Amino acid sequence: MPSQPRPPTWDHSTADASRRPLTTEGSRLVPTLTVVSHPQMRRVGERLFLEALLAGRPVRLSRNEPEFIRPGSALGLHLADPYLSRKPLTFAPGADGGIRLEPSDGSRVVIGGEVLREPWELPAAEVAAGVPLELAGRVLLVLHLTDPTAREDADALGMVGSSMGLQRVRQHITQVADLGVPVLVRGETGSGKELIARAIHQHGTRRDKPFVSVNLGAIPRELAAAELFGTRKGAFTGAVRDQPGFFQAAHEGTLFLDEMGEAPPEVQVMLLRVLETGQLYAVGDRTPITVDVRLVAATDAHLEEQIQVGRFKAPLLHRLAGYSIRVPPLRERREDIGLLFRHFARAELEALGEAWRLEPPEPHVEPWLPPALAARLMGHPWPGNIRELRNVVRQLVIGNRGQPCLRLDAELEQELALAKVAPPGRPASASAPVDARAASRRKPSEIPEEELLAALRDKDWDFQAAADQLRIHRSSIYDLIEKSPTLRTAGALSAEEIARCFHDCEGDLDAMTRRLQVSKRALGRRVKELGLA
Repeated sequence: MPSQPRPPTWDHSTADASRRPLTTEGSRLVPTLTVVSHPQMRRVGERLFLEALLAGRPVRLSRNEPEFIRPGSALGLHLADPYLSRKPLTFAPGADGGIRLEPSDGSRVVIGGEVLREPWELPAAEVAAGVPLELAGRVLLVLHLTDPTAREDADALGMVGSSMGLQRVRQHITQVADLGVPVLVRGETGSGKELIARAIHQHGTRRDKPFVSVNLGAIPRELAAAELFGTRKGAFTGAVRDQPGFFQAAHEGTLFLDEMGEAPPEVQVMLLRVLETGQLYAVGDRTPITVDVRLVAATDAHLEEQIQVGRFKAPLLHRLAGYSIRVPPLRERREDIGLLFRHFARAELEALGEAWRLEPPEPHVEPWLPPALAARLMGHPWPGNIRELRNVVRQLVIGNRGQPCLRLDAELEQELALAKVAPPGRPASASAPVDARAASRRKPSEIPEEELLAALRDKDWDFQAAADQLRIHRSSIYDLIEKSPTLRTAGALSAEEIARCFHDCEGDLDAMTRRLQVSKRALGRRVKELGLA
């Protein structure tokens, strides 16, 4: 180990930089320890900023030092559990911006399922993703990155958590809530998009007016127009009276349209007219109706990809996205899992009359949420996001009703089963770094344009095959191309360029794909649309 290791520095100037360490000086991201599980569950969410590491100094953690502080509070308290060792676990600056863990005799620390017996090197990328640390089978901490200068608005908008991703969402809501512009909320299923829509409504000027929530994916396509815009008597068989739609119901208030990617083409046209003119036509009526509605839309679909294949209208997307908010998936805010678990558990325990489990009166009590189980929860990818976590918490709490601590049953054990991977980091004595997550997905921001272009060429411009090779989602290919100054999609090609290439290549679609360097499938559709084949 060098005598004067370079202090780790991180930059968070881009949307997902909280997950991507860089070596840019002057950044404000600080390595942080957050309590995920503790015998005294009120301690969950307390944090310790390891700012000394940025100055090249070590930080020692034991039962009696230093103090963890709850976000928004000025007072702190050491971990204090009587079973934790007084001998410290030392955090020191490591190589290449990483962090080195140095255990003492008697300080039982588990990382990645293995007991820490020798100095251990955590690469900077691992720290950025979040590393769970189990202490003496009593406490679980997560080592991650935080911006300590960010304003703390914990729960102010009805959202639980203090991660940087959630703080950005809160800031976006505050910025746009009192305006009238449409908002497009993007995020995976179960990530809390409707909660954000409600927060925008409740903190805006229309808070005393209706909030109407509509899931377009749950409405039969043939009924979508009538449900949204209303119907006039006699418009179709069974329409025996005038029926107002959801837009009229939300007049002067907020209309939340979830699953926007499921809107049928005719509904998209009608939505665009409402956004442009403030007027709509009920089904079967020729007289326009003026409505005053704040529209908040949400989607887990890649609408740009749907535009490419002709399933979504680009002008509508531009109108909907007057302001865009991206909701981070739960796997990108792992430090919030402890707070979310406690939030959902409290509601279930109160219904069972066991809320006292979150505030045990005796310090030697066995942890109700064992650290090993909390670590399993942190390692789960949560494809269903917060909705899935809420269901798991309910299953755990009810399934362990009357028991001193939570245990997984066979069903949950199977649900949370994880692929066996090497623990985070590597022994400090190792001669070469070990990529413990080589098989995991990569972040699109990690992929340079040269690698993207090489993968596309290698896979003959098959976007799915290239995405598999790069270990990213197919939709991310479109994002990367959109950001590229040189790459294009088939939708960006002019009709003249396609026609000229078609004749030069004598209609050979493979040759056209290689020449134009676009998706073969999308190019084939353009050729058919232009009547060339």
